[in-house]
Amino acid sequence: QVQLVESGGGLVQAGGSLRLSCAASGRTFSSDAMGWFRQTPGKERDFVAAITWSGGRIYYADFVKGRFTISRDNAKNTVYLQMNSLTPEDTAVYYCAAGQGSNKYTITAAGGMDYWGKGTLVTVSS
Repeated sequence: QVQLVESGGGLVQAGGSLRLSCAASGRTFSSDAMGWFRQTPGKERDFVAAITWSGGRIYYADFVKGRFTISRDNAKNTVYLQMNSLTPEDTAVYYCAAGQGSNKYTITAAGGMDYWGKGTLVTVSS
């Protein structure tokens, strides 16, 4: 059974940092693209960051503005999201996703991903 389990969310003050982790199990994900998306109540799930299987291509949403860094460790089947300079607007549930696509427009869209975690809540206080 394929599982993606996020961790590392929590409450942080504005300007602070958090590091999210996503552990994948059930099969090897070393050939999948992996990414992070986020969602707030009543809104669509938005793309945050994605990384191809080799790590050779990385994509970020414009609102990341150099604050977030995605990375992966294929040996551990784990992807990370380092989030710095957090603002209250970053408050959301963050979801990890994996997909077999490699096209930029596929792996940066929620509909292009095949597997999802249950999410981890990030709350940034002002």
